[in-house]
Amino acid sequence: MFERIARAEAKIHGKSLEEVHFHEVGAIDSIVDMVGAAIAIDYLKVERIMASPVQVGGGFVKCAHGLFPVPAPATMEILKDIPIKSGLVPFETTTPTGAAILAANVEKFSDKMEFSVERIGYGIGNRDLEVPNVLRVYLGTAADGLDEIDEQYILETNIDDMNPELYSYIEERLFEKGALDVFRTPIIMKKARSAIKLSILVNKKQAGAVQGVIFRETTSIGMRKFRVEKIMLQREFLALPTEYGEIKVKISYYEGKPVKYKAEYEDCRNAAVKNQVPIVTVYRTVDQEMEKRTRSEK
Repeated sequence: MFERIARAEAKIHGKSLEEVHFHEVGAIDSIVDMVGAAIAIDYLKVERIMASPVQVGGGFVKCAHGLFPVPAPATMEILKDIPIKSGLVPFETTTPTGAAILAANVEKFSDKMEFSVERIGYGIGNRDLEVPNVLRVYLGTAADGLDEIDEQYILETNIDDMNPELYSYIEERLFEKGALDVFRTPIIMKKARSAIKLSILVNKKQAGAVQGVIFRETTSIGMRKFRVEKIMLQREFLALPTEYGEIKVKISYYEGKPVKYKAEYEDCRNAAVKNQVPIVTVYRTVDQEMEKRTRSEK
């Protein structure tokens, strides 16, 4: 989120990222907003974040450099390629901070609600407007029916002239930029040259950033890009109490019924280290607790 704002400020002021000053966004309340949003998203363990098109408001706003029309330059730069609405009220309704939170985390912008609502939260603004000054957030589950289909892309490139030690670093950079999966396949190229086919699964929104990593960080000078459909089972996370502590378990559903589950590795690892037991013992305990849970639900 901070990087989104930094890049917007750099673009507007014609400076590098290292030279950027955050102006109003460096204020304590803006820092709290972004850190708070990150904590909330991590705490809720949501699989996907959706939002309506962004209402930016209207009129003028006073910034560090003077009076500007709404949306402010940084806000507009951050919201590029994101659907917006304007003019609902003659005030700024989306700040650079709010724009960065949305741009960095929302996967889909739409007025359609394609899920069943389970919990609702409200955030109330201080300014009195002609319309309710309220942000409403829903927590829900994807609607029943065919499992979720998400349009994504595969980016691929064949590399035969790069130091293999660099792949680990490059994978980290790819995941930082939004890659959903990264995998390598040993291949034989022309003239019997050994090579690696680097494949990256990414959604449309992060494809450009991932592409930048490939061209800047690897020796590749070209890549293939093709569209794929990823069909995913509906999932939910369960905090499972065990004798070794609480273990997070991901349960997958097909046609509304649970068909498989998987204990989170990091939770099992931490429990094994803390309790000084083999990690397989923790996994076996999770299996036993899940069996008890299944029998009690029948």
